[in-house]
Amino acid sequence: MFKGLGQMGDMANMLKSAQELQQKMADLQEQMREMIVEGSSGAGLVKATCTAKGELRGLDIDPSIFNPEEKEVVEDLILAAIKDAQTKASQKSQDEMNALTEGMGLPKDIKFPF
Repeated sequence: MFKGLGQMGDMANMLKSAQELQQKMADLQEQMREMIVEGSSGAGLVKATCTAKGELRGLDIDPSIFNPEEKEVVEDLILAAIKDAQTKASQKSQDEMNALTEGMGLPKDIKFPF
């Protein structure tokens, strides 16, 4: 289609590739809103689930930890589970982005504004 256009053809191919990348990244961002990761603390007594975008979706607390004298412990376990889920969400997001960029022949460590 762009044969014989020299640099114009190269520019058109670059623009086409950029548009494809932009669409794939938009699709991936949408998919990450649905990907679920789970973090836990206290040997699984507290579990938090969130999307790969880091949005907290659920919290599961084993009833055995509800002791009024250990309120701070429970709070710490909840925070630790949420942080664990968010860390895993961030890693999942980065892994998915790396897979996308590598699949398009871009450097693995390329950084985008989101």
